Amino acid sequence: MSLLEVEGLRIEFPSRHGTAVAVKGVSFTLEKGEILGLVGESGAGKSTVGNAVIDLLSPPGIVAGGNIKLDNQTISGLHGEAIRQIRGRRIGFIFQDPMTSLNPLLTIETQMVETIMVNLGFDKASAYKKAIGLLEAVGIPEPELRIKQYPHQFSGGMRQRVVIAIALSGDPELIIADEPTTALDVSIQNQILELIRTLCKERQVGCLLVTHDMGVIANVTDRVAVMYMGDLVELGSTEQILCRPEHPYTQSLISAVPRTDVKLHRFPRVEYIEKEKGRHIDVKNHWLGQKEKLSDLNAQFSDNALLKVKDVNLRFETQSAFFEKNRRYVQASNQVSFEVRPGETFGLVGESGSGKSTIARVIAGLYPPDSGVIEFAGQDITRLTEKQRKPFRRQIQMVFQNPYSSMNARMNVQDIIAEPIRFHKLAESERQVNSIVADLLDHVGLGRAAGVKYPHEFSGGQRQRISIARALATRPRFLICDEPTSALDVSVQAQILNLLKDLQEELGLTMLFISHDLPVILQMCDRIGVMKMGTLVEVGDTDRIFSDPHHEYTQHLINMMPRVENLSRSGLDIESSIAAHS
Repeated sequence: MSLLEVEGLRIEFPSRHGTAVAVKGVSFTLEKGEILGLVGESGAGKSTVGNAVIDLLSPPGIVAGGNIKLDNQTISGLHGEAIRQIRGRRIGFIFQDPMTSLNPLLTIETQMVETIMVNLGFDKASAYKKAIGLLEAVGIPEPELRIKQYPHQFSGGMRQRVVIAIALSGDPELIIADEPTTALDVSIQNQILELIRTLCKERQVGCLLVTHDMGVIANVTDRVAVMYMGDLVELGSTEQILCRPEHPYTQSLISAVPRTDVKLHRFPRVEYIEKEKGRHIDVKNHWLGQKEKLSDLNAQFSDNALLKVKDVNLRFETQSAFFEKNRRYVQASNQVSFEVRPGETFGLVGESGSGKSTIARVIAGLYPPDSGVIEFAGQDITRLTEKQRKPFRRQIQMVFQNPYSSMNARMNVQDIIAEPIRFHKLAESERQVNSIVADLLDHVGLGRAAGVKYPHEFSGGQRQRISIARALATRPRFLICDEPTSALDVSVQAQILNLLKDLQEELGLTMLFISHDLPVILQMCDRIGVMKMGTLVEVGDTDRIFSDPHHEYTQHLINMMPRVENLSRSGLDIESSIAAHS
């Protein structure tokens, strides 16, 4: 008898435009103590399957057929109080987006303590003690202090750790982890995965792990199920799926895994997916290719940096008080200085909470620094008024880490992407605006038909592609990418990163690329800056950083990186598989 049995699951989303079938007759089982990986392209139906198990399908989604059993108990027809007796207590759920799954009006303490009291029946003091222990277990520093704070006071990775702690708080039999390590750096990722592994081994907890990270799949899972456009196309042991994939789509996924042993000019083309969906990238003949002499503009700074960050300091208040001496602060950036040359990609890496995103927001003008200077194209933009900054808003665009909260849920995709074009008056007519938006949607692999839809109708990875299209809409000169592919599967990641490389070559685009995915950093960046606790500890050429890191913290990150050639468990030879299908 399996812990979880899914038989012929069919999920539909009826609407006035017709019925969309998100999941088409999917069947699989999950045993006690087993970790089953569920992989596939963004929008393949992975998260939908997980949501259906605990009756959290977004309206108007319905389970149109099939059956779901938990420990031989049918749960697919349960609703209301009946399913609430199972959520949290028997099934823990780690949601994909930590910001929208936490209540911004309540402290972490309130949310965790309440969950533990409801699920386990603890008194408040015992629940608080357990909450502190869970925060320590998932790597939150100073848990007694941080538990008093609100979600917005945490970085994306730290919010994800809080969500994981809440999911584990009810001591569940089954954990459904929807991209649990998306926003986490390599060291915390290993810590979380080891925690999940231990739970499954020692407590015989089953885990359905939804992820696009093949490194996670190789190191953690026992079996793998591959989904494509709502169908389960392949199911087998981790060794068989990664080393001897049979389905062309699975082979495409393996070939798109970023290499760590060699730097490639372009990521391998995912031929199967591009053939099926008709994707094609041609920057030269696209509106984006109508460059405004960026190469000439960059020539003005051939001997200088386009962007200069000089001694930037910024701290956030973590505990308010009437007297200054009683206030507490966290130093988000401490005397940070670096330069970005015209046409290059400069990478920022470091653990969650190290200050990477903070520096990006300071450059974009979203946070005013306490001290220091930001120079762009030879001009100090640190203290400009909003009117003075407007020309720079167009030249400096940002792809935000969180695709859920960075878009207006009441605007359709057409208007979301068109907004910066209209604001900066880049088109002569509304017809031209519509044409530009349609081309941008084609280029990020969504298709122009996506323009009439709203953000909630897309998966996390698809929303990230919308964010990238919006950032490119003004034909920026400097693009800040804050974890731009963290929500994307490897196939779409390859497509987006190739697009960014194409744009850089054609337009002379300069990029600041922030990521915790070190293989992606290796493939994308010319130089790298390594941050730790708000301080820039090392800067150097990409090849030198990866081959000969000087600082001990950099050495730690490089050593923790999941290497393609070393992603082995029980003798897996993934490198050979990738080479065979590249």
